[in-house]
Amino acid sequence: MEIKTHTDGATLTIAVSGRVDTVTAPELEAGLKFGDATRVVLDLADVPYMSSAGLRLLLSAHKTMLAKGGELQIARVPPAVREVLDLTGFSGILNLV
Repeated sequence: MEIKTHTDGATLTIAVSGRVDTVTAPELEAGLKFGDATRVVLDLADVPYMSSAGLRLLLSAHKTMLAKGGELQIARVPPAVREVLDLTGFSGILNLV
């Protein structure tokens, strides 16, 4: 898995590439440092697979940003990951853009 970050003002973009599963989820969790960002965009364009461990991280990140008055946007979701989000009901909870 590879994680790249880019900050533009109060917006933090985190681009993830690779599978997000029980093996790689701890690495992604360590990379989800939001600092002072009030808007976080999580770019999943290069994530071919996401397990329940990844879903847990998305929900946790969403709750963290809400608690600090910010927002988490999930961007460029591939069809396979989108299907998992739809089937689990997460697409109704998370802000998919």
